[in-house]
Amino acid sequence: MTEAFAPAPAPSYRLIPSRFPPIGLFDTVATAADAAAVMELAGWTNDRLVADRIWRLPADEWVYGRANASVVMATFLHVPPGGARFNGPELGAWYAAAALPTAAFEVAHHLRREAVARRLPSLRRTYRTYRAELAGDYLDIRGQQARRADLYAPDSYAASQPWGEGVRAGGGAGILFDSIRHVGGLCAVAYRPRNIRDVMQADHWELSVEAATRRVGLRRLTA
Repeated sequence: MTEAFAPAPAPSYRLIPSRFPPIGLFDTVATAADAAAVMELAGWTNDRLVADRIWRLPADEWVYGRANASVVMATFLHVPPGGARFNGPELGAWYAAAALPTAAFEVAHHLRREAVARRLPSLRRTYRTYRAELAGDYLDIRGQQARRADLYAPDSYAASQPWGEGVRAGGGAGILFDSIRHVGGLCAVAYRPRNIRDVMQADHWELSVEAATRRVGLRRLTA
């Protein structure tokens, strides 16, 4: 079967915990050499994993000298220990959704898992929203849950991580896929920092979950 490609949703939405404040290391530097120097001076490279990851990204893919460049780069350099659905722990990727509710349901799944692991009846956390345009043609696996059940496995990344990293290694811009946590939702994962454009911070939200139910609460926070 021939693979299909499609543009990413525009705009796309991503939620990032507010406890990780934006630090603008890459926003104002002019060259890749400056970015590397600033990283070292600011202590980012004190973390050996971060130092290794920056060089797994070709320098011509680094983002710097534009608003919220640091937010993009941090996503690739600071990675959950177990990775995510379509990327391993060696290098991050930018996950986003076509609509804010979908982004919230995806994040809520992980927040609920944390509540269960910590044996808490409920958990709430604040997030800030980023809107972005994702350039490029994305490998489109929407509507293929039955044919590619291993990639859509709700509780396992065993098949999806190596497959996704194969897409990245082959030069792919990323993947479009159906949301696993929000029926009818559309998600995208972008592998090229340079393709993540016009990144703008938007509203802050409080997200709440219950360990024993699928209920998700989302409340906009005002200044």
